[in-house]
Amino acid sequence: MNNAYFDFAEPKNEPVLGYAPGSHERKALYKTLAEMKSKQRDIPMYINGQEVRTGKKVEIRPPHETAHLLGHFHVADEQHVHDAIDAALCARESWAATSWEHRAAIFQKAAELLATKYRFRMNAATMLGQSKNAYQAEIDSACELIDFLRFNVHFLSQIYKQQPISPQGMENRMEYRPLEGFVLAVTPFNFSAIGGNLPTSAAMCGNVVVWKPANTQIYSASVFMEILMEAGLPNGVINLIYPPGPMVGEICYAHPYFAGVHFTGSTGVFQSMWKSIGNNIARYKSYPRIVGETGGKDFVFVHPSAHVDAVVAGLARGSFEYQGQKCSAASRAYLPANIAEEIKTKLVAEIKTMKMGIVDDPSNFINAVIDEKSFNSISKYIDGVKNSNGAAKILCGGKCDSSKGWFVEPTVIEATDPSYVTMCEEIFGPVLTIYVYEPDQWIQTIAIADSTSPYALTGAIFAQDRYAIEYMTKAFVNSAGNFYINDKPTGAVVGQQPFGGARASGTNDKAGSILNLYRWLSARTIKETFVSPVDYRYSFHQAD
Repeated sequence: MNNAYFDFAEPKNEPVLGYAPGSHERKALYKTLAEMKSKQRDIPMYINGQEVRTGKKVEIRPPHETAHLLGHFHVADEQHVHDAIDAALCARESWAATSWEHRAAIFQKAAELLATKYRFRMNAATMLGQSKNAYQAEIDSACELIDFLRFNVHFLSQIYKQQPISPQGMENRMEYRPLEGFVLAVTPFNFSAIGGNLPTSAAMCGNVVVWKPANTQIYSASVFMEILMEAGLPNGVINLIYPPGPMVGEICYAHPYFAGVHFTGSTGVFQSMWKSIGNNIARYKSYPRIVGETGGKDFVFVHPSAHVDAVVAGLARGSFEYQGQKCSAASRAYLPANIAEEIKTKLVAEIKTMKMGIVDDPSNFINAVIDEKSFNSISKYIDGVKNSNGAAKILCGGKCDSSKGWFVEPTVIEATDPSYVTMCEEIFGPVLTIYVYEPDQWIQTIAIADSTSPYALTGAIFAQDRYAIEYMTKAFVNSAGNFYINDKPTGAVVGQQPFGGARASGTNDKAGSILNLYRWLSARTIKETFVSPVDYRYSFHQAD
């Protein structure tokens, strides 16, 4: 029984712990890291709240220490995908009927568990499984995921309050129903927060979910699933499975109760999804929601009036934090010739101070790229520069070493052609390509930067000239869904910079805002007339 209106106030962003030498959090994190590293985990799937092990196991090894075995996960077959869908659909009616304050309490409790009891375990899992240093793990698997859970509860309560007007004699109201079917959440390796947000944002709205994480994120995803279950998530609401990607798509997209997909990953995979969904459109009970955040070739455009040291810091952080494996990472930069040499000299000097190695050593700024496939792809781009016949040159870095882990040095390439391959194609690694332009050609170079890439995820400009800032902000209006002025193009915070891009970068449904939650709701308008008409005739029909 609902006998009160409940309000969920806007939360504060979760404070980022510093992990300074001697601090409590530093000791606790590295103790947890050592404990988790000392044990081999046998990671099950979770279908209808039950642990499922198939016996078909795949090894999990830290990208930065491939000789070490963290454990195994169990691979799903086709029947497990069907079982997950069935479990979700069986849970749908009860979950949709659960009062909002009780659904909200589960995710609020999960946020609290993550902020306290599980904080260091979740961060350590992300460090080990995805090769993030302590700070990168903290801002991702702790703070951002906590923020997603808390802010989404607040945003959804705001949606539920939005009601139509009611003239005298009637009552109009709006219901925000979950979708009629199940939602497929397909999540990437690079952010544990995304891995947690994509299934929970849909579930929070009353939907049931089949969750398929990237294999390289299963280690931390399983920890978050443990948190959800401890928080009281009912069986079948979110079902975590590990099938091959094509298998889960083939089965889910052919199901009549497929209601939507929440995706973060490559543009090619998302376009393939969209095509498959289109081919099956006549099968579905309802038109499915297709929400995706995909690739990026994110730019930094430096105006001749820019502050050199600010540019250097922005490029150093924006390009090389988490080995450039952020969708938002600075991948191409346009430098004016009047300050380019100073920027290059200082940037190279900064990069040479960046230590690279395992996550166990907190002095390491650079860790490993995620896996062998990524390592080989990045290496190919770097090797291409060495054989480019003068079209590009390596200013620093360029060494790749797979003897102990998938290590790629932070690398800066200078291209003489703004359409050189590393200026255009997504690399997803610690590689920045710069192009130097003549200062009086900055307006023409903006047009080049805008048209070089099919993506439009993030972008940044650096300038002190306010007229130039306004001009560039307008000129780049369609070039980036998240746009930064005198700052790096990474680091979006929930509630502050809702994240997402357009063009080939996705549907721009803005994770971390109220906009995303609308996608997982289906509104119903209800009109109740208190005194019904008893005659079809209107007054104007009466005779004079």
